[in-house]
Amino acid sequence: MNHRSKGHGKLEARLGYKFADPELLEKALTHSSAIAPARRIAQSYQRLEFLGDRVLGLVIADLLYRKFPKANEGELSRSLNTLVRKETCAMIARQLQLGPDLILGDSEARTGGADKDAILGDVIEAVIGAVYMDGGLGPAFEIIERLFGEHIGQSGTERADAKTTLQEWAQGRGLEPPAYVEIGRQGPDHAPEFTIAVKLNGYAELTATGPSKKLAEHKAAEAFLIREKVWQGAAT
Repeated sequence: MNHRSKGHGKLEARLGYKFADPELLEKALTHSSAIAPARRIAQSYQRLEFLGDRVLGLVIADLLYRKFPKANEGELSRSLNTLVRKETCAMIARQLQLGPDLILGDSEARTGGADKDAILGDVIEAVIGAVYMDGGLGPAFEIIERLFGEHIGQSGTERADAKTTLQEWAQGRGLEPPAYVEIGRQGPDHAPEFTIAVKLNGYAELTATGPSKKLAEHKAAEAFLIREKVWQGAAT
């Protein structure tokens, strides 16, 4: 088991936050594969991830509301969804160099769990949840604003997420909305890999894979838009 309890002082320095209860940070970094099934709820990051996801959404919504006073609800929602999606969270986790601090089971460590978007995205949310539990909303707000600030600054001109854009593009041509069909699933239950096909009448279907159905659907829609030259490249 890739487990260590020697403290995470360097990570705290990168976060800019010192935990009063270091066990909260330890739990936020602990994947369920490193914990016996009977103790996973209590000792893995799952519950902190749930909490951190809500804290992140609240803070990002607050920041967007203040920064873009002329944006309507739909524009704010699209920016929010882009900023809190797993790819963005995983990118932030990599910027924080969270990978080496993750506590993984042996099999997950061997299969590159420390660099999987799904795990890194979950862990950054768990760390935010841990900060909130340890110090309250103030420190959590400051950390989120600092880590996500650059991306929030870009979101006022950010294009809609791929699935929304593809649906609007199809409707503009009088077509039925695109359909997303699961055509494959591989890997263990704790680290599945889904293959999704996006189907749109009159166009060749296109497939993509991801660690969740939602992410695979997003990637398939994005690839479709790029293929049809609606987008010039990958979404930010």
